[in-house]
Amino acid sequence: MANDGLTVAVLGPGGVGGLLAALLARAGHRVICLAGDETARTLAADGIEVRSGRFGDFTARVAADTELREPADVCLIAVKATALDAALERLPAKTLGEEGLIVPLLNGVEHPALLRERYRPEQVAPAVIRVESTRIAPGVIEHGSPFAEVDLTADTAPRARIETLAGVLEWAGVRVRIQDSEAATLWAKMSFLAPFALLTTRYGVPVGDVRTLHREELAALVEETAAVGRACGAPVDPAAALARYDAFPAATKSSMQRDAEAGRTLELDAIGGALLRAAERTGVPVPVTSRLVRDLAPAADRGN
Repeated sequence: MANDGLTVAVLGPGGVGGLLAALLARAGHRVICLAGDETARTLAADGIEVRSGRFGDFTARVAADTELREPADVCLIAVKATALDAALERLPAKTLGEEGLIVPLLNGVEHPALLRERYRPEQVAPAVIRVESTRIAPGVIEHGSPFAEVDLTADTAPRARIETLAGVLEWAGVRVRIQDSEAATLWAKMSFLAPFALLTTRYGVPVGDVRTLHREELAALVEETAAVGRACGAPVDPAAALARYDAFPAATKSSMQRDAEAGRTLELDAIGGALLRAAERTGVPVPVTSRLVRDLAPAADRGN
């Protein structure tokens, strides 16, 4: 995988995938967005329009298709966890080839195992992204946060190729770190995401109200998630997670909350369910998590 002229497939060109696709295309790489018929036609004809205080307003030309039909150096997977299994039909292993990196940017901690069953384990390099970015229409992305940060991991993938990808993303404007532990990286995000998603969605309020009106529950949930993370071999600092909530803009909503408001399928199982399953495996009590997941289950069922 060379430093320049990469071919990057983006499975799921929504808020996150669309932003990364546009940034990489603007930096000169060949980007192929994989999506449904209507979205693929729109992107192929009009490109991706980005509205961003951090990156500016611009339109990037991309290729688009319903399925990968040529080898790619990297495939960024940015679909919702609820859509992952069906979306992978757009990414045939034989087309991607044995050298193509698969970099999932999904919420949760269970998807790497699924991907390693379907593709070569050494191709899969899980990552996490911190960004607030929303698709407001096919090919139209609003990036709201003053940052876009990616943590890459190289537990199974060749580190040299991860370093090349890191350099490509940095050149495109994304802040990147290469982390030593996949488990620690995934659980570090989970320790922030699970309390954020569950509480904002349960009460229908942004993070500012969660950290003031529901702070006791927030603190308890952060402690539970950190305890499960530690039991899974990932050192998670609950105080650091709590401090991040206090630093977030008060009006910030979680993606799960936005999905609930729009009547879309919730990632409740990928986030809350995965946390409960890990707690059961490790024998960690999580009463607050259990109650919130139970309370949200009817809303999750309505979205399915």
